[in-house]
Amino acid sequence: MFHRLFMVAAALVAALLVVPAALAVKVHVRVEGKERTIFGATAPLVDVTSPRADALPENALDALESASVLGEFYYHVTPTSFGPYIDQVGRYPAVGQTGWVFKLNGVSPPVGANEARLKDGDTVLWYWAQFGIAGGPKTLVLQRQGRCYTVLQQDDNGSTSRADGAELRIGSKRTLQTRNGRACIGPHKGLLVRGTLGGAVRSNALA
Repeated sequence: MFHRLFMVAAALVAALLVVPAALAVKVHVRVEGKERTIFGATAPLVDVTSPRADALPENALDALESASVLGEFYYHVTPTSFGPYIDQVGRYPAVGQTGWVFKLNGVSPPVGANEARLKDGDTVLWYWAQFGIAGGPKTLVLQRQGRCYTVLQQDDNGSTSRADGAELRIGSKRTLQTRNGRACIGPHKGLLVRGTLGGAVRSNALA
């Protein structure tokens, strides 16, 4: 009798340990390459589950893994003394002053991707970056109000300002210059709108 109770209790404990690993956080994920978007122009909501049962909660590296499965793109991780290092996504490896970095909710965290923990509703952006004296490139964020769009730029600390000089790209053929990062456009059914600015990472896409 005692043995049976022990086995039942052990099974319950095992079930409790397994269940969390099957749960996922839902986060917005986008991966921007050197020349084009690799995954999730609209920053879709992705179920992110860590492949390591003992590594919950999920992290920004898990978000890249989940995106790579959905988008069927390649990435490479090199183990280092500082933790895993993403040295290639898609066709482009990290070389010299270029490389692959990420932001969590618009901020470059002071920790590696494997330590940047996620919670539901977070936004993870992975992108190819060229670094200079001032650091990495600013990333663009597109917002919409009615038929008007505003392009914002964020630095590594998440400081946000209007992206003066930015352009709106409507579909693949039309561009529109903004004024202080803002412009209004006419009907564009079925076309996505994005913000671009020289030296910055292209924005998310909106309808």
